[in-house]
Amino acid sequence: MKGHLLAQTVNIGGTQIQGPLQGINTLADVVNTMLPLIFSIAGVLLFLILVWGGADYMTSRGTPEKVKSAQAKLTTALIGFFLLILSYFAAKLISYIFNTGQGIL
Repeated sequence: MKGHLLAQTVNIGGTQIQGPLQGINTLADVVNTMLPLIFSIAGVLLFLILVWGGADYMTSRGTPEKVKSAQAKLTTALIGFFLLILSYFAAKLISYIFNTGQGIL
């Protein structure tokens, strides 16, 4: 019964239903499938933190504590941006080296 529940193709009343894991056979396939989603979410979060830090900086009115907090948010967002770019190219380079994906670009 467990094998039937985990099947990727089920025939119900003459209609064949395909499972979501078609074409995924290895861990590398899972990683290559998930990377665009992960990087997209990280990019959106990065943008939101930049906007939040910029808004805090504009509304700080020169208060040293608020300016320092806003600058810390902006600095953290920029470091996150560079780490995001670096991790993207590192993942693509590893994918290229082990021949598991589309290559570097």
